[in-house]
Amino acid sequence: MLLLASQVALGTMAATLSAAIAVIGAAFGISKIGASAMESIGRQPEAAGNIRTSMIIVAALIEGVALFAVVVCFMAL
Repeated sequence: MLLLASQVALGTMAATLSAAIAVIGAAFGISKIGASAMESIGRQPEAAGNIRTSMIIVAALIEGVALFAVVVCFMAL
């Protein structure tokens, strides 16, 4: 009985840790995209519209993957 309880606790910890890692990875990815986009706009201001559009699309894709990962982690609970 004690072994089963420890396995459930371990599974819960693993799911929450996995969700946290997914969120941290998404935050790092979006911050990297933002920094690169600002640097690119600084170098070529005339391409700001295209760079901004690409940045928003990629950030949305990263958010979608992160949300999917968090949902899968919480479904594992």
